[in-house]
Amino acid sequence: MSEITKDSNGTQLNDGDAVTLIKDLKVKGTSVTLKRGTLVKNIRLTDDTAEIECNAEKVKGLVLRTEFVKKA
Repeated sequence: MSEITKDSNGTQLNDGDAVTLIKDLKVKGTSVTLKRGTLVKNIRLTDDTAEIECNAEKVKGLVLRTEFVKKA
């Protein structure tokens, strides 16, 4: 994997990192809104450098855009 996945501040992200949300995000298909400042642990990188996979609070298998997270 030659491409580097980066957060909103340009910091490199790796599998297993913890990230913090930088804005409130509504989760499609649910009534859940993830609040700004929510800590998401143990992320997984995907083939797309603009997306990461994670499990947050009540939502499993969530895909987040890297532009909305910063490394914790």
